[in-house]
Amino acid sequence: MKIRSMVGFALSALMCSFGAHSTNYPTKPIRMIVPFAAGGTSDTIARVLSDKMSQQLNVPVVVENKVGAGGNIGSELVARSDPDGYTMLMGTVATHGINASLYKSIAFDPIKDFKPITLIASTPSVLLINPSVPATSVKQLIEYAKANPGKLNFGSSGNGSSHHLAGELFNAMAGTQMKHIPYRGTSAAQTDLIGGQIQVLFDTLPAAMPLVKGGKVKALAVSSSQRDPALPDLPTISEAGVKGYEVGSWYGLLFPANTPDEIVNRISATVTNIIKTPEISSRLSSLGATPVASSPSQFASHITSEQAKWAAVIKQAGAKVD
Repeated sequence: MKIRSMVGFALSALMCSFGAHSTNYPTKPIRMIVPFAAGGTSDTIARVLSDKMSQQLNVPVVVENKVGAGGNIGSELVARSDPDGYTMLMGTVATHGINASLYKSIAFDPIKDFKPITLIASTPSVLLINPSVPATSVKQLIEYAKANPGKLNFGSSGNGSSHHLAGELFNAMAGTQMKHIPYRGTSAAQTDLIGGQIQVLFDTLPAAMPLVKGGKVKALAVSSSQRDPALPDLPTISEAGVKGYEVGSWYGLLFPANTPDEIVNRISATVTNIIKTPEISSRLSSLGATPVASSPSQFASHITSEQAKWAAVIKQAGAKVD
């Protein structure tokens, strides 16, 4: 009986200590891991949020880029981190919607190894071409690609990225044979698109906006089901010639599994309030991103549905990465 009482006392003390720790959270810098290169949309959104989060939480929120394997390296790092609320992931459609079906194996489970915090924003992709390509519409691009099989190269931010699959799905639905050229991040792909080393690029609208507004590339269409308010005159790929085509990207924060609910809810409330402020909402919209701000449970349901959707897309496109 004495031993049982001592064990019970120790467990109670441990729970009280942990509860106090959660109540005082945060007390030190928080790492926000972006599993893609600096300059891309996930990085831009992370940096838009991190400053405001630092102000609200009274501790630094530090963005760190951990690049590689289509986002898998940074995601695994967070999945294996202590569930204490001091390491979070800027998850994307690639890390939590695509990769489980695309890769032969990954070292983490996108659902079991994470606790969703909130979905931040969604973005369409935009179909960009180098000005040297003799096309001013999606139909003309398809006609040119078919007349010149293998001549057009399309770039992406990496093997297995949503941009890679956007191009593969376009090939499958439009009957074209554009060759995929993977890059380590969006910025490098954009540079080669401007330089003419690649002729076509599927890019997120926020990352593409400066190129489009600067006239350095030609934008033909957006990949969403409806036109985007940021570029209202730009048709969707579906209405421009590839009926039924729809691809979108999204961005959200996740903690490692077993992170206490009090911490998850604290960060979720903080971030959703930040997203809903006119300053950040308009900032995201100006980038071509639609603010979302969901609850942890809503984000969890979104991830589950996205995995099913992309599994079907990957099967149709026949895309695989070893």
